[in-house]
Amino acid sequence: MALAPGLRRLKTLHLTNAWHSSSGGIGTFYKALLEAAEQEEHEMRLVVPGDRTRVENIGRFCRIYHIEAPRAPLNRNYRMIYPYRFLFPRTALQRILNDEQPDLVEVSEKYTMPYLAGLLRTRRLPGVRVRPAVVGLSCERMDENFSAYLSQNPGGRKFCRWYMKWIYFPMFDHHITVSEHVAEELIAASHGHKVRRGVWIEPMGVDYQRFGHARPDPQLRRSMLGGDPPQGAENATLLLYAGRLAPEKNLPLLVETMALLDPLHFRLAVAGSGMERERLEAEFARRGMRNVVFLGHVGDRDRLAGLFASADVFLHPNPREPFGIAPLEAMAAGLALVAPRSGGVISYADQSNSWLADPTGEAFAAAARSIRDNPPAATQKRIAARATAARHDWPHVTKRYLNLYRELNALTQGQCASANTRPRIWSTAGDAFGRETGA
Repeated sequence: MALAPGLRRLKTLHLTNAWHSSSGGIGTFYKALLEAAEQEEHEMRLVVPGDRTRVENIGRFCRIYHIEAPRAPLNRNYRMIYPYRFLFPRTALQRILNDEQPDLVEVSEKYTMPYLAGLLRTRRLPGVRVRPAVVGLSCERMDENFSAYLSQNPGGRKFCRWYMKWIYFPMFDHHITVSEHVAEELIAASHGHKVRRGVWIEPMGVDYQRFGHARPDPQLRRSMLGGDPPQGAENATLLLYAGRLAPEKNLPLLVETMALLDPLHFRLAVAGSGMERERLEAEFARRGMRNVVFLGHVGDRDRLAGLFASADVFLHPNPREPFGIAPLEAMAAGLALVAPRSGGVISYADQSNSWLADPTGEAFAAAARSIRDNPPAATQKRIAARATAARHDWPHVTKRYLNLYRELNALTQGQCASANTRPRIWSTAGDAFGRETGA
């Protein structure tokens, strides 16, 4: 696709630690963005951690830099790029920045790499000649991650509020979030700053062409039912959970829900891997529940779409989901979605296209029974769900992101934003103590 007249080609560089062979939504987003950038002849560079340092060219306009990095301390499935990779001259990230000279740098990470953005913004990174626009992409909330992995006490929440206001928020020129739920944390941090910054909300997307056109596979369905289900279970309602098996996903709700459902009429397939798999399997086994099948990580996206199309109901247990690509994939595939009435999921899911419930076993089980007992209502909601997913097809979403990068780069250079680019909020003015001045 040729560049529109009057537009200069922008080069963007993106950094994230949320990347490995079976990574979740952030990895899915960047893969879709790489595909869109290649089609639009947008020069895009992605920096991710890996087991060794290497460069991967993606077509003519895109490139992935894999930087050797140690495993993350709290989730060994991930690796982390630490500040020593950019603080000193001739280190990996400094070489990339000087070689690529990006117009905009986006950091999707809250712990080890925002400091790179702050140093670039203030021109305090020795040996680096470029001053790009620096943008923070928030795909999760710090307070919820802290609660899931470290502590749920009030002191932890207070620390997260302090960190977001005084450390994370000021590092960037501007911020992008994936939902109103995620934006709330940044909005709270935006009060009383010397530098004016905007917070934009841009939803994630779904591969509608793949999931919306997938068809049920009888053999695949049989394997999801357990291969040789008990007599009478062939017509069971097949529930599906697909996603990472990680602490923040609220997986015990799956156990609570299945404990309340008739095992002859309801069966559950779990597609995914992660640090919680062993514990989850052990809990189902301890309760003697044999109507659950673990499928492991499904890396083939066509096979994954086939799983979705071959199931009946998608269970999404996380009440604090930042956005939720997997529930949107389920809607595209025509599954009945059962999800909590909270978090980023409700930015697209409502009572017209899904079954929203309190995050309890009783409420989720009641929703599953309602779907089985009222097929006409289920059909109507599934039709609405497909229409919702179609509006979030990746080509539409990634186009908005690429346009927003151009606007944010222009804003950082002192130009006026177009009327189509308005943030959710602007930060408010404040003094050195973070108190709002009303200026």
